[in-house]
Amino acid sequence: MSGQLSGAQRKLRIGVIFGGRSGEHAVSLMSARSVLAALSAEKYEVTQIGITLDGAWWVSATHAPGDVLEALLSGDHRHLTPAALLPDPTHSGLYGFRGSVLEALVELDVIFPVLHGTFGEDGTLQGVLEMADIAYVGAGVLGSAVGMDKALFKDVMRAHSLPVLESALLLRSEIETDIESALAKAEAVAPFPLFVKPANLGSSVGVSKVRSRSDLLEGLLEAARYDRRVLVERGIPAREIEVSVLGNDHPQASLPGEIIPAEDFYSYNAKYHDDRSRLLIPAPLSPEITAQVQEIALQAYQAIDCAGMARVDFLLDKESQELYLSEVNTIPGFTSISMYAKLWEASGMSYPELVDRLIELALERKAQRDRTERRYER
Repeated sequence: MSGQLSGAQRKLRIGVIFGGRSGEHAVSLMSARSVLAALSAEKYEVTQIGITLDGAWWVSATHAPGDVLEALLSGDHRHLTPAALLPDPTHSGLYGFRGSVLEALVELDVIFPVLHGTFGEDGTLQGVLEMADIAYVGAGVLGSAVGMDKALFKDVMRAHSLPVLESALLLRSEIETDIESALAKAEAVAPFPLFVKPANLGSSVGVSKVRSRSDLLEGLLEAARYDRRVLVERGIPAREIEVSVLGNDHPQASLPGEIIPAEDFYSYNAKYHDDRSRLLIPAPLSPEITAQVQEIALQAYQAIDCAGMARVDFLLDKESQELYLSEVNTIPGFTSISMYAKLWEASGMSYPELVDRLIELALERKAQRDRTERRYER
């Protein structure tokens, strides 16, 4: 395995982190179940690390792998113990609490974050992992933060001359203190319909398609519940196209897929509760548009310094055939039936192979970080 630690006979110790203090907590648990099932017991020693909606970290009280996932789903934490990951590179692992005393629990070689949304996908957890000097799956602090913030992502794409829709950024404070000005700023983006989104959230949580000023008011207030930054974007009659990207410095793009949502757009309900939504894999696109999707996806991925994985989402205007970048998801939905995994399956890589490859990429990225000199001596 590329980048693997010395002592090749030893199983790699993998910590899978899931749950989290985010509106996407439930989605994270669904993704974690699939990842945990795909990790081979012959290759890996797996430690489940669950984070509650309140932000508490839990592991098995017996220090064994334990079914922390089921405990988070049930809310019964009696057989779990509080845990912590310290930003201390001298111990690359978890600590537990014995009363008020911290004790080392388990050393970890790689962390696999399966945390969607805030405090997991936005660079905050990645910063802790960098300080702790642990290899981890996925993008680093920079790529995670820029990919998470839809408004900042659009600014970076514009700087790279990559196509994005017209938009405006509003702050929660603007919406709360001067709603008339906020409405006017939003309406200046384009004629209705518009989309209103929390800038830093995924899974379509808090997203509204608005067709009038009254809709817009409701949409702004709804989005501001979930983030202090709110994005307003021009709405178009669009086909929703997605492509999976895998790799570090030399990434590869999968075949693209298309979402046929059960509703007017791919809302949270259409994604996770309405089985009428359909995925077309591969997407019925011309060879020219397929190549364009893949090329722009790779350019966007590299522009924000992504690593490991990302799903890149596009909007294809049904009338003009213009292609627009929507967003880059650095920790996409990761169930076995999620688009990210299914696109790689259609491209020739099974789900367990994909998980193995992501762990390899995490170790490769760590090896690159280890080459950076931290001391300056003349």
